[in-house]
Amino acid sequence: MAIDLAVLRGDGIGPEIAEATLAVLAAADRCFGLGLSFSEIPVGLAAFAAEGTTFSDASEARIRAADGVILAPLATYEYAEGQPNPSARIRRGLDLYANIRPSVSRLPGAARRMDLVIYRENTEGFYADRSMFAGSGEFMPSPDMALAVRKITRSACERIARAAFEAALHRRRKVTAVHKANVLRQTDGLFLEAVRHVAGDYPTVSLEEVIVDAMAAHLVRDASVYDVVVTTNMYGDILSDEAGELAGGLGLAPALNVGADHAVAQAVHGSAPDIAGRGIANPVALILSAALLLEWLGARRGEPLLTDAARAIEAAVTAALADPATHTPDLGGDGTTAGFADAVVRALSR
Repeated sequence: MAIDLAVLRGDGIGPEIAEATLAVLAAADRCFGLGLSFSEIPVGLAAFAAEGTTFSDASEARIRAADGVILAPLATYEYAEGQPNPSARIRRGLDLYANIRPSVSRLPGAARRMDLVIYRENTEGFYADRSMFAGSGEFMPSPDMALAVRKITRSACERIARAAFEAALHRRRKVTAVHKANVLRQTDGLFLEAVRHVAGDYPTVSLEEVIVDAMAAHLVRDASVYDVVVTTNMYGDILSDEAGELAGGLGLAPALNVGADHAVAQAVHGSAPDIAGRGIANPVALILSAALLLEWLGARRGEPLLTDAARAIEAAVTAALADPATHTPDLGGDGTTAGFADAVVRALSR
């Protein structure tokens, strides 16, 4: 095998957790002989300082040529006006329609047990950068009135539904469609209709339908009853953050953005500028996101070693978390970013 991964170290804590993630991937490469190589691609504030742009056309071309991408958090709110958001450019350019967000109880003695994955539609919905061909989906006809456009298409709903049902075939064969079709009868109604249509192709997978506000409550009550959850963009963003927090915190919450030909590993959380440079950021989310990327590559290439490596990384992270001495401050400990990565590397070596 020869696998080239593009590495975008991002802003804030991004470079620190990216370094920890690369250390774990290098250890997995040594253990499994994956043939990994890493191409550093500048983005964000560092790229702006060096090149005058937060994301260049050359960087985008290099990303397209890579076998996979690891994208650390970005501080887009700090970018100068008019500078591109690399995450949005990559998502649109590579048509990464599925935002896959697992939430798994990994901390010892966790009060809640859960093992679910949310399939969030990633290209449409209420988000202002995803609902219009040109211009913004938010606009103000007058100083005292603001409007937003929501886009829902049958094709986008069907492809995210199909991805969710395919995932359920390899899990507990249950899909939960989250919606608000009782109020948003046209848009959420179309989403629900598309999910039901796709469900007909998967007779061995059960489908349940839950209204989004009820789903938020049910996750708090008992998240263990859910397996694969499929929903629209904004609902998925909110519910996956809730599920991540219930599983132990956003520092443990991984994600993978997937399209037909590309995948980008990207932690759910942000760039945390308040702790940047202190070496105490939790690297778990990005490490687990990288494991998801290896699993995707394994399935795409038919390479069991990649799948084995992904599972070994996940097991090593769980083993490292079993020792409270490794816990970073967000988990109530005084561990360090590098210290946790070292613990995962040791667990992998064992």
